Amino acid sequence: MTTRYTIGLDFGTLSCRAVLVDISNGDEIATSVKEYEDGVIDKYLPGSNQPLGKDWALQNPDNYLDVLISTVKDIMQTSGVDKSQVIGIGIDFTSCTMMPIDKEGNVLCQKKKYQDNPHAWVKLWKHHAAWPEADKLNQIARKRGERFIKRFNNGVSSEWFIPKVWQILNEAPDIYQDAYKFIEAADWIVLKMTGKEVRSSCTSGYKAMWSKKEGFPSTSFFKALDPRLEHVVTEKMSTVIHPVGTKAGGLTSKFAKVMGLEPGTAVAVGMIDAHVAVPALNVTHPNEMVMIMGTSTCHIVLSDKERFIPGISSVVEDAILPGIYAYEAGQSATGDMFDWFARECVPAHYEKEARSRGINIHQLLEEKALKLQPGESGLLALDWWNGSRLLSNDDLSGAIIGLSLGTKPEAVYRSLIEATAFGTRHIIESFQNGGIDIKVLRACGGLSLKNNMLMQIYADVTNMEITVGRSLQTPALGSAMYGAAAAGIEKGGYGSIYEASKRMSKTSQICYRPIKENVDIYHELYSHYKDLCIFFSQRDNPLMKVLRQFKN
Repeated sequence: MTTRYTIGLDFGTLSCRAVLVDISNGDEIATSVKEYEDGVIDKYLPGSNQPLGKDWALQNPDNYLDVLISTVKDIMQTSGVDKSQVIGIGIDFTSCTMMPIDKEGNVLCQKKKYQDNPHAWVKLWKHHAAWPEADKLNQIARKRGERFIKRFNNGVSSEWFIPKVWQILNEAPDIYQDAYKFIEAADWIVLKMTGKEVRSSCTSGYKAMWSKKEGFPSTSFFKALDPRLEHVVTEKMSTVIHPVGTKAGGLTSKFAKVMGLEPGTAVAVGMIDAHVAVPALNVTHPNEMVMIMGTSTCHIVLSDKERFIPGISSVVEDAILPGIYAYEAGQSATGDMFDWFARECVPAHYEKEARSRGINIHQLLEEKALKLQPGESGLLALDWWNGSRLLSNDDLSGAIIGLSLGTKPEAVYRSLIEATAFGTRHIIESFQNGGIDIKVLRACGGLSLKNNMLMQIYADVTNMEITVGRSLQTPALGSAMYGAAAAGIEKGGYGSIYEASKRMSKTSQICYRPIKENVDIYHELYSHYKDLCIFFSQRDNPLMKVLRQFKN
């Protein structure tokens, strides 16, 4: 029997990862990673001296197409697999990463007329300059008692789709007017590859306020925001939303030629990069949590119930797996916080020691921190270096309590790791208090594979076993699964994403189990962590917000 393969494409913040996967067992046959030439555009537009404003983050869509073609060609050449054996392609992307396009599907910045207008470019997920629009949207939605806002912890983010569209309307009405549509990057890549505009229930549900039962918010709500937005959905978006795990279309002859694949190869409906990791870890049942651990941490929980839980960012039906609700929570800074400390706060002699031993600074800090027992650092930290998603407050900032003249860098490093573990426990408890008991805890992403101490601390703090995903490219593997489901049984694929997950998922034999004596100590420290959370987040204690205002 001829072996069948699918390709998973994972478009991250700085690079694209492509994997070629054997669909019979999930083995990754070839991998390619390419960085975007222009990276994150947050200072000046390419080839221009025009400065961007505060909180801006753009990207160049040409970079996406370049890495799409080069990574796929690379894995096909490396593997030696015949293109006829590749039956499907799955795509995931950062979100909400969005752009204005013309009727032909070209991003407006790709036209000379618009090159110098920053609003014509791709707005990356971490573009936060639409915060005034997000604030106003939230105020109006709460005042009107809009039901949809309850699904999003009573507040949408400045990172999301509608605030970004509204910012364009306010600051560049000509771009708004000239744009045929606004579209998520995941859906745009699908459009380019298939020639069809197919919008995903995943991107639409989590980032554009859509739901399977209710659709988008009403035209009266959009009119209340701004009369010019009354018909934004029908005029600049689409009311037709496609379920994940299905086929968006077939690869066009143009793209098949440049990618070295067969025309008509099935392309799956697009996914968000964190969410696509869930089936890759064989998490397909209610009451299971996945932690996608990288620069930040995204917590995804499956449930057969829809509940509005304080602190939980969103709940969407059928956005990851058909027939199930998926909740999203998160921590705004994990790996980013550890990197900040290693980059800005470690003395020169530590750097010198790491270089002399041929290890990196994180490895040295982990080695030294391992010698400390729980609580031995004498420190307790708050993991709010980039605000708090759980408390829905971007004005909160980090804190370390217990510093002294004898404090060592490894003690601070360990306290930061412990703080993120406490933050995850806080999220788990929020789910439990909301009626969703977490029974299975799995992790993937760079942090979960690189730092054994961190994972053991998480097991001890949460008092739960944690299984770690084996793949180095978990989102790309997940996308390959969606590609296999899109291909369908008739092409040698699978009849559903559930079946693809069962056959192709990869979890390692690494399982971190709680150590009782550590659990007891961390339980006491966690109670003090919660006290700190309450103290600094109370409305009558604006200290952190005041300090941010002085800084700005």
